[in-house]
Amino acid sequence: MTGTTPSIRPVPARVSLASWCRRVTGARWFAAGVVGLILANAALLGAETYPGLAAEWHTALRLAERACVAGFTVEILLRLGAHADRPRDFFRDPWNLFDLAVVLSAFLPAVRENTTVLRLLRLARVLRTARFLPQLRIVLVAVARSLPGTVSFLLVGALLLYVYAMVGWVFFARADPEHYGSIGRAVLTLFLLMTLDGIGDAVHAGLAISRWSLLYYASYVLLASFVLVNVLIGVVLTSLEEAREMEQSHPEPRTAPDHTPTPADLLARIATARRALDDLEQSLSATAPEAAPREPGHTADRGAPPSSVP
Repeated sequence: MTGTTPSIRPVPARVSLASWCRRVTGARWFAAGVVGLILANAALLGAETYPGLAAEWHTALRLAERACVAGFTVEILLRLGAHADRPRDFFRDPWNLFDLAVVLSAFLPAVRENTTVLRLLRLARVLRTARFLPQLRIVLVAVARSLPGTVSFLLVGALLLYVYAMVGWVFFARADPEHYGSIGRAVLTLFLLMTLDGIGDAVHAGLAISRWSLLYYASYVLLASFVLVNVLIGVVLTSLEEAREMEQSHPEPRTAPDHTPTPADLLARIATARRALDDLEQSLSATAPEAAPREPGHTADRGAPPSSVP
């Protein structure tokens, strides 16, 4: 075995850049700094709602807002750099797409000139705290997954409201036109009663009209306030459990350790392999004369002439 040093292929620049960015974005101080920046942005947004404070500190608030935009831009650039060797993974994460859209929107002229849209955009930055708070992220995912079930709940609730509003209009329109004079007023009255707010006054007013109103309100409260609300809670809890399972099965990519080998690691591995091969060669050299089988008619020394036959 020759003693020449093997050549090492240089690590691509984008791999080393991605490795460094992943170490930065995976650090705890980085996450804490981004959360602090988001909270500072929320505090600035709240401070601007006070006219006197906004007028007195207008320049300082404007500079602080630009500093927040610069901080968010640096953060998203570091996240993009962490995926330099695998850019497709960055765009597969919905949170990355949301962060990128929020940051890039701040540089659009149409958004910067519209004060209302700009404030809504700055308010959307507060939602980015869910990226760094796993429990909040689970709740948001659960709410998103419960939307199909919630839509079904709303359809059933609207049908129930319409049916009871029509029945209430038929029986109570003449005696109580303020609450049941039209289908719209009846729906509004029953919608407010769904929270059981003022149900006692409504029952007493109904009993003054007819005793059958007790059955009307009792059945409505049972279906609307107990059955439908419990169904909605069940849908949300099921979605919350599914979101928790998804979070456990798919951990946050930013916390994954970086396994990209560095040049020092490659040199150490090559040196270890060379030592192992040298030890193996020495062992084979020491045991070869004793263990090598000899064929008949051949001598150990190939250079010696064959013996004469008598």
